Amino acid sequence: MNEIIERLTKEANLTPDQAQKALETIANYVKEQFPMLGGAVDQMFTGGGSNAGSGFGGFGGFGQ
Repeated sequence: MNEIIERLTKEANLTPDQAQKALETIANYVKEQFPMLGGAVDQMFTGGGSNAGSGFGGFGGFGQ
């Protein structure tokens, strides 16, 4: 997930902390609005993608 943090910092001029918080907010929103996607959202942000072991905040420590 570091790639998306990098893209947000470059393309949206966010600090890494701001980018992390934005992703946390989006993930939580999707999980609230679409509970059936909660597992998929968690997996995306806890290493289910190509950057295994990344993740964030309450989902494993984003950017570690």
